[in-house]
Amino acid sequence: MIICKSAIELEKMRRAGMVVWEVLQELKAMVRPGLATMELEKVAEQRIRERGARAAFKGLYNFPCVLCTSINDEIVHGIPSPKRILREGDLLKIDVGAEVEGYYGDSAVTVPVGEISPALKQLVRVTEESLYAAIDRVRLGSRVGDVSSAVEQYVTPYGYSVVRDFVGHGIGSKLHEDPKVPNFGTPGVGPKLKEGMALAIEPMVNAGKPGSRVLQDRWTAVTEDGGCSAHFEHTVVVTGNGPWILTRP
Repeated sequence: MIICKSAIELEKMRRAGMVVWEVLQELKAMVRPGLATMELEKVAEQRIRERGARAAFKGLYNFPCVLCTSINDEIVHGIPSPKRILREGDLLKIDVGAEVEGYYGDSAVTVPVGEISPALKQLVRVTEESLYAAIDRVRLGSRVGDVSSAVEQYVTPYGYSVVRDFVGHGIGSKLHEDPKVPNFGTPGVGPKLKEGMALAIEPMVNAGKPGSRVLQDRWTAVTEDGGCSAHFEHTVVVTGNGPWILTRP
């Protein structure tokens, strides 16, 4: 069931979204070669608590951490570790969620570690642009398929592929709600977008083929072909004035 949110509920989601935004800005500024991903985890946990919010991921489905930190061929759900050290040229994906008074915000960014290759710079740029191409389709009367198909339509001409095993989602009083929001699909199909619907739109784009597999830790998803992957995400609400992004100022 898809739940449309009231103005009061959306204000709580906005507060959660701004916690996520502020934490991500601080984490992005920390990223450098030689840093352990667990250092990002510690700062994120402290900052979320200081802002009177609760970390959304830790304990959800028994996930052990506040952040997902995924490097290079890791697509999503990488687990922070004191042993995982960032290296020059890596591509780091940081995904974080927060809950304020029972309502959630969820966002992700891809951050270069030091200087990255031109090929990776393009992958990052195109993936982020595909997110905004999808957000631009968040209009009253549009359908989920319009949003979903925008990502694939945008990245395919560059020779990239979208991950099919993991998708975006509705969001509100639960982190994961209906509807599912894939990064592929057919325009004009799926649930109709109505005022107050909130979607976590999150392109996961592979430089190579779309296939993925999950490692023995039962969380970290990697590309099957070993190619790099990029990931961006915003929490977005359908309004009469177009899309409202809750996870940025």
